[in-house]
Amino acid sequence: MINLVVFASGGGSNAQKIIKHFKLHTSVKVALVITGNPKAGVISMAEHHDIPVHVISKSTFTDEVSMLSLLHSYQIDYVILAGFLWLCPPFLTRNFHNKILNIHPSLLPKYGGKGMYGHFVHEAVRDARENESGCTIHLVNNMYDEGQIIFQAVCPLTAEMNPSDIASAVLRLEHAYYATVIENYIMRKAKI
Repeated sequence: MINLVVFASGGGSNAQKIIKHFKLHTSVKVALVITGNPKAGVISMAEHHDIPVHVISKSTFTDEVSMLSLLHSYQIDYVILAGFLWLCPPFLTRNFHNKILNIHPSLLPKYGGKGMYGHFVHEAVRDARENESGCTIHLVNNMYDEGQIIFQAVCPLTAEMNPSDIASAVLRLEHAYYATVIENYIMRKAKI
């Protein structure tokens, strides 16, 4: 069995889609959920699906021995970021080289980088009068949103759309594609 850990900070709608997608999978499962937010909605969601949850501090996240010990105790093979805002420390990207995936709510390389998340992204897209946006699924390195892009989905925008409308359109794409792209990526790697 290939074990995933999902890192999430908020409501966890992407995490929920991932958990449900792999619930009955024969080769891949979500073995652990980690959050840095003790009030994150993803906690109750994971508990509902009998998935262990760890709430960690930023100091734990950046502590190599503690973090790797936790991940190894659950035999984690892949790290999935689903609305998790902390930059992965070098030891994590080194130990899980090409095995950390993230989803970003814009068409990278546009509107990525430190501080570009959630409504900040959608406001920037609207302010630039873009005629399209979308989501990008990419591998994670030691820089915000600069890892190799493995998938993008596009949605058209109209001049009437506000940041909230853009966010809804992009989130629909994220929910439609993230879990499937994760599965396809992992299964391709497993065959190599």
